[in-house]
Amino acid sequence: MSQGCRLKVKAVPGASRSEIVGKLGEALKIRVAAPPEGGKANREIVALVAAKLGLSLNCVAVLSGQSSPAKVLSVEGLSAEAAWSRLLA
Repeated sequence: MSQGCRLKVKAVPGASRSEIVGKLGEALKIRVAAPPEGGKANREIVALVAAKLGLSLNCVAVLSGQSSPAKVLSVEGLSAEAAWSRLLA
């Protein structure tokens, strides 16, 4: 069975540029340029996290919080420790 983890995310849509800001409490703060409509911001968050982790898009998914700034992402193939170290590097 492959390892995986869940990441709490605080999303800030409509930013001037897309970036991973850093830790905010126990969550990862992410600014995305995409607007929060039609799932655009969610798709951009998934793409940004997958790229930073070196994973394919299908390894990262929004588990909860589709229409909320507070989200939980599912990450397949990495432990929580490995994911955090890559995201904050």
